[in-house]
Amino acid sequence: MNQISYPAIKDKIVTFIKSKVREAGAQGAVIGLSGGIDSTLTAYLTVRALGPDNVLGLSLPERGVTSKYDVDDAVEVAKLLGIEHKVIEISSVLKAFSSTIPDFDSAAKTANGNLKARTRMCILYYHANLMNRMVVGTGNKTELLLGYFTKYGDGGVDIEPIGGLYKTQVRELARHMGIAAKIIDKTPTAGLWPGQTDESELGVSYEVADQILAMLVDENKDASHVKKNFSPEIVDRLAARISSNEHKRMPPQSIGI
Repeated sequence: MNQISYPAIKDKIVTFIKSKVREAGAQGAVIGLSGGIDSTLTAYLTVRALGPDNVLGLSLPERGVTSKYDVDDAVEVAKLLGIEHKVIEISSVLKAFSSTIPDFDSAAKTANGNLKARTRMCILYYHANLMNRMVVGTGNKTELLLGYFTKYGDGGVDIEPIGGLYKTQVRELARHMGIAAKIIDKTPTAGLWPGQTDESELGVSYEVADQILAMLVDENKDASHVKKNFSPEIVDRLAARISSNEHKRMPPQSIGI
């Protein structure tokens, strides 16, 4: 990956957030705070752009799934930044879905995980609509390229300020901005079911994935070239994910008549 100046990229992202909120005629931002590095970094950048009085952080845990430590970390970040913060437990909403949908399958891990992400999206937008604010997303470039997000869930946002940074770059910018090591070094997880982690699902570490993606996407290297340096099986799997998940990165398509 190309070396970047983290002070410069910080300023660029802050300017981006500020300009997009102003262009939309919005009065601030709403961010989902998970206690992880992506949402924490996004909150830091958004507060730099808009000021603490114009940022609302929402933690949306699920009982028995979301770690108490993650909620505590999110609350600590909100207090440190001086932003308004609310914890809204979503188990009762999910229970309403499970009791209402006739063919609800409690064992359908992916479907239920996506339902949780979309429930959180609805709550974020409810508050954004109440306050005339924008929902600021927390997805990074690695996740967006691989489609490692829920369409109209955590992918349902107005802007993605850190969407141009690979996960490893997110960590470096977080260090530059003084974010606590316990958050930077935390095992990445979407928190959609017990024991879930990003890297176990992807089948590769972020360090390796980012190097492969940079070669395939940024340097436009042919997969055969990338396979000289990395496992052919992993390269093929990541390349296939980029292709199959393109629809997640595009507006809904229609046919011209």
